Amino acid sequence: MCGIYGYFDRSGAELGPGILHAMDASLRHRGPDDTGAWQGPGAALGNRRLSVIDIAGGHQPFVSDDGRIVLVQNGEIFNHVELRRELQAQGVRFASDHSDTEVLLRLYEREGLGFLPRLNGMFAFAVLDRRDPAASRLHLVRDRVGVKPLYVRDDGRRLLFGSEIKALLPALDQRPRLDLAALQHYLAYNYVPPPWTLFDGVRHVEPGCVLSVDARGARSRRWWSLAEQQPRDMAFDAWQGEFLDLLDDAVRLRLRADVPFGAFLSGGVDSSTVVALMARHVGEPVRSFCIGFDDPRFDESAHAREAAARFGTEHRERVVRPDLLDDWPDALWHCDQPHGDASFLPTLEVARLAAREVKVVLTGDGGDELFAGYDKYAALLADPALDSLDTAGFARALVERGGLFGTQAREQLLQPWLRRRLRDVDSVRDVAEPWLRQVGHFDRVNQMLFLDMMLLLPGNNLVKPDRMGMAVSLEARTPFLDWRMMELAFRSPGSTKLVNGDKKHWFKRAVQPLIGEQLAFRRKQMFTVPIGEWFRGPRKAWLHELLFAPDALAARLFDAQHLRTLFERHADGSANHTRELRALAALEIWARRFQPDWEGA
Repeated sequence: MCGIYGYFDRSGAELGPGILHAMDASLRHRGPDDTGAWQGPGAALGNRRLSVIDIAGGHQPFVSDDGRIVLVQNGEIFNHVELRRELQAQGVRFASDHSDTEVLLRLYEREGLGFLPRLNGMFAFAVLDRRDPAASRLHLVRDRVGVKPLYVRDDGRRLLFGSEIKALLPALDQRPRLDLAALQHYLAYNYVPPPWTLFDGVRHVEPGCVLSVDARGARSRRWWSLAEQQPRDMAFDAWQGEFLDLLDDAVRLRLRADVPFGAFLSGGVDSSTVVALMARHVGEPVRSFCIGFDDPRFDESAHAREAAARFGTEHRERVVRPDLLDDWPDALWHCDQPHGDASFLPTLEVARLAAREVKVVLTGDGGDELFAGYDKYAALLADPALDSLDTAGFARALVERGGLFGTQAREQLLQPWLRRRLRDVDSVRDVAEPWLRQVGHFDRVNQMLFLDMMLLLPGNNLVKPDRMGMAVSLEARTPFLDWRMMELAFRSPGSTKLVNGDKKHWFKRAVQPLIGEQLAFRRKQMFTVPIGEWFRGPRKAWLHELLFAPDALAARLFDAQHLRTLFERHADGSANHTRELRALAALEIWARRFQPDWEGA
């Protein structure tokens, strides 16, 4: 796990060492163990390293023997052992003992980017190819579903890239402008959906894509697409066998590390399954980590203890203080963007607990999006009218019902000047609908899940383990997001996932022999904190000061009377506006930290 950064200047100009040092320093939390950079005419590639594989020999950047190819990576290639053996059998020689990053370099030397479909991992890497001195080219590659982040800003002359947006900011000539279209999307989705960011001109390299940059411009192409899967019928027994075999191998591969590792364990079906499979492959007790709350509505620690006892883990548990909001500014700084999701805060707490003992954890992230684990899926499909909608209508129903501020609510919230500026921005047509048009051959369940795989995961749910883990230099690995498991999930019809409101229908039955009936079928509990209650009680004055300060971003963008109505109706208990106020508070905290230029937007 690392942080990467750099630039490609089409005019051949170079960034000064002070700027490169600032870019490097901004990512130190992602890689406190080592740092390295390469700079040449018009380009630089840098890396901050959290040493996990080949601690002694994995220093980056890796440079080809002739000095014409330079590569930096963030993440891990889990099948690097097998790929290295293949190359060695072909006569390729390696300088490192077992670095996965050097495997990428040697593969690129022989195959260009043709090797990408053979990678099993979570990664974002940059490779500068100078073999043709007259046509140097930079390739930016991101893993299939966006487990590892990668951002770019291209002004036509110079392209900047980095694992976090904050790594780009030292190289900007002026304060970044607020992207108003992205703000509209944030209000619609409760997070900023990729490829947008709230920083004007800063975009994600999209998951499963390569962005190739040269003197003529930048071109993106997709190297993997989940939409290409074709659902097929299978008997449960056959599906169960394939599912368990794939997940077992995904866990096995993700145990490759030269440092101590463990697991987040909530006692839910996903994390319990991962820990059960880990216990099969290690010769000592798995180290598991869980946080608890005094409030039983949010506390899962008893279930985690049950799972820990069943699988014989060395379990660590800590009850956290009831009010976590003091951590919110730091959490949002690590995220680079606002998120209305409160579960970032307890995730940061459990990451802190784990980081005391290990450098790597396995998590259950991705299981809900692959196999329909959220209540919203059952609630949405309970309306038979959705079946008759065309793609555009279905997309609108999903966003309007499952998002944050619907179209009418946004109209009431925004000041008139901002409504006029955004009248041609449609957060359904421009964001969700193009994805759904790719999967007309999927059933409604898989269409919903596909949309969350493309937007919710890289825009929010995978930001959480990456950024909260990296805040304390902890690497999070996600076995459910092994590419083979994702393809199996979308070859499986929706009827295997959601049956008469029963979520993860086949999934739970498949893992029952492994984790037991009680853990397999217990009611899902959301990993969150009661911010809405704090907004009515001990944090009411804090929220009021945040949203209604004279210099608040809200005062510049939002209708004051409507915002006050939301606040007062929530505070007096006549309405529950927790989600809306939470998202607006996150936006305000973010704006205070990053100081975007809203007037020039």
